[in-house]
Amino acid sequence: MDAMTARPFSAADFRRRAARETGPFSGDDWGDHRLNPDLRELILGNTLRDAAVMIAVVDHGPEASVILTQRTANLRNHASQIAFPGGRIDAADPTPEFAALRETQEEIGLPPDEIEVVGRMPDYVSGSGYRIAPVLGIVRPGFDLSINPHEVDDAFEVPLAFLMDPANHRRDSRVWNERERFFYAMPFEDRHIWGVTAGIIRTMYERLYR
Repeated sequence: MDAMTARPFSAADFRRRAARETGPFSGDDWGDHRLNPDLRELILGNTLRDAAVMIAVVDHGPEASVILTQRTANLRNHASQIAFPGGRIDAADPTPEFAALRETQEEIGLPPDEIEVVGRMPDYVSGSGYRIAPVLGIVRPGFDLSINPHEVDDAFEVPLAFLMDPANHRRDSRVWNERERFFYAMPFEDRHIWGVTAGIIRTMYERLYR
């Protein structure tokens, strides 16, 4: 299947779109502050910690899916939330891509040689103090996952078409430090995708599919 005939939510079409996301990128244009401009100085004024996540698209032919995880309840940050595989960039990691691949293997047992890195979006700044590099990858089906129970309760797939449909992007809010804070939420079956993960998904929609 070539680029002209690839279905809109196939891995082949995703690869073509992701190829445009190569950087270099500059500025802090993407992050939680896009929905909360009044908190921009507070969010960007933090000492940001570098992190990377893997947006792993599974090649199921015409209808690809995306791997997400359910974090354990005992983690210091974003406990029990839906997340992409990923974590902090260590000093020994040569690139964000390397860190995302390493963390993906550590969390869900998916080895780097099974992931084709096809691009990387601009960093996403979170209100929790992270500058996150979203790495774009493609995975062939047939892999076996080995979940790290200290970090992840479960791993599952969500159709790419669902995540890239703006009708599923709900704008929610809650009060945080006596201020209303807005975020995206994307409920899927019994999973509540929201916060940073939903924000990164929304960024992928705006940059690749809008």
